[in-house]
Amino acid sequence: MRKLAAVEEARAVMRDGMEWGVWKWLIEKRRVREIADRATAALDEADRRVKATWSDDLKKAYQELVDQENRKRGHRSANDRNSETANLAPEVRLAAKRVKEADDEAERARLDAEETFDEAERQMSTELAREGARKALQTYDLRETAIRKSESAARGN
Repeated sequence: MRKLAAVEEARAVMRDGMEWGVWKWLIEKRRVREIADRATAALDEADRRVKATWSDDLKKAYQELVDQENRKRGHRSANDRNSETANLAPEVRLAAKRVKEADDEAERARLDAEETFDEAERQMSTELAREGARKALQTYDLRETAIRKSESAARGN
């Protein structure tokens, strides 16, 4: 995966933000949110591009995992894919599972970072804002790892 300018900009701001005081955070919070949103959008687009190169079998295996997760949450699936996925190779299922787990871990980290920033804003806490910045940096690492796993799955590795 090549480096994304929006993510590198967000990394720089988050690293700087770990040194800011309360007034700097108050002044910069809107800009930080915009930069973080651009980084997330860039990572989302990179992920979509990679997954578009996947084989049909890999796409079906991944979607099966998404459907299973939705059923666990009580959501109904639009259609039953069991017949479509019954004959998928075990290595395809395993690759899809690895990517899905990495995607899920990155998404949980992103939501945690956002919640931490929201709480920092409510409390006007620089300590929480710094923690949010640290979590955001971790999120970018996790998303890039998930995208690399997705690229690997596309190559059949």
